[in-house]
Amino acid sequence: MSRAALLVLADGRFPAGGHAHSGGAEAACKAGRIHDAATLEDFCRGRLHTAGLTAAALAAAAALGLDPAVLDAAADARTPSPALRTATRRLGRQLMRAARATWPAAELDALAAAFPRGAHQPVVLGVTARAAGLGPGDAAHVAAYESVGGPATATVRLLGLDPFEASGVLARLAPELDAVAARAERAALRARSQGPDALPAASSPLLDISAEVHADWPVRLFAS
Repeated sequence: MSRAALLVLADGRFPAGGHAHSGGAEAACKAGRIHDAATLEDFCRGRLHTAGLTAAALAAAAALGLDPAVLDAAADARTPSPALRTATRRLGRQLMRAARATWPAAELDALAAAFPRGAHQPVVLGVTARAAGLGPGDAAHVAAYESVGGPATATVRLLGLDPFEASGVLARLAPELDAVAARAERAALRARSQGPDALPAASSPLLDISAEVHADWPVRLFAS
């Protein structure tokens, strides 16, 4: 297991396309639900325990070697918003390009061939982690971190929030992030014998509704 590979995969400069997405923060800022560090922390905590948990478990399951086509269908069922399904497949396609260039592997090639328009990003993330020699816990941590790191970075741009405050939010959430990643890994281990129904399906209706509203904006800074 390469800890250096984990750092590369989790690095915000890894060209996986995440910088173009706010994880719902843009819509939340416009609606006034995020307006300072405290409300950013509330938003990120809610996202971590819902969308973050679901993505982390899917990524961990893919890193364990579960059938990515089955996991992609499970991800689809857990993403009721058409706008979010489009966004996560777009992110999956971009991550696939970066992953195949960085860690060439037959599993990545097979997934790219099976989903030419892009598999869901957490599934691609898990297969990428596997190709990089990482384990399910690593994949879960990256997915969980992405669920809060993206909105925190976006809010700095959207509100001019002090980046030190945004970093403080992420530091305070670190223990919860570890707990979510551990829960996701346990669910992925159960899914090996019980199937994808053992994976979390935590819902966040407001994120889904906001994503649909955001997709209709004629002008926006972020793709999602």
